[in-house]
Amino acid sequence: MLPPAAVSRLADHAEQAIDKGFDHVDTWIFDLDNTLYPPSSRLFDQIDDKITAYVANQFGIDGISARALQKYYYRVHGTTLKGLMSEEGLDPDHFLAFVHDIDHSVLVPAPDLAAAIARLPGRRFVLTNGSRHHAERVATRLGVADLFEDIYDIAASNYVPKPSQEAYDAFLKRHGVQAPKAAMFEDLAKNLIAPHRLGMRTVLVSPAEGAGDALDRTTGPDDLVAGPHVDHVTTDLPGFLSALAIVARD
Repeated sequence: MLPPAAVSRLADHAEQAIDKGFDHVDTWIFDLDNTLYPPSSRLFDQIDDKITAYVANQFGIDGISARALQKYYYRVHGTTLKGLMSEEGLDPDHFLAFVHDIDHSVLVPAPDLAAAIARLPGRRFVLTNGSRHHAERVATRLGVADLFEDIYDIAASNYVPKPSQEAYDAFLKRHGVQAPKAAMFEDLAKNLIAPHRLGMRTVLVSPAEGAGDALDRTTGPDDLVAGPHVDHVTTDLPGFLSALAIVARD
């Protein structure tokens, strides 16, 4: 039996889910990094450091200059990879292999998350700007690898990244998903603008209170700010998903 505090949180989540109208959703779409796992794991920090190293090696510049260039590409093109491809003709496969060569053992199994995702009715997908190989390793570490119909990675999107609507349009077409019957979960608010425009329910997954420092150096100043394109904000993804499953069942 759940403790009273957990029951109360679940009830609050369920009330929010009903208010936001998730009862019609039959397709659940999840971002990967800093969404399915908490930023406090510092996994994405490893990727961020590898991107800086890649840019430094590519141009023969120091780390400070490489980081500035990296963030320029991120702001202008949506991802550093897209900027390097567009402006430098970079080979994306070499880049992805390098930046995702990291220590995934910092992630621990997440049985509560796995159980909550498993209870969601309908189809489930991962939609990521990363590589399939990286996503598979993350999902395996978390214990959720068998719960998704597909991992739609940056290569499947022809290297067009979120937040571009083109990336979402391609995903929807590939899998025959009706946007008004889908929900999108993301840690970056800007990546929810296009899903909201398409008619999806949108959920911003934020760090737990006191854990925000892990995102300070990997995001822009407005990336975490909820706006009218965000239907709900949660710091407890497993709890929120459990509530959604209850609402859908009832």
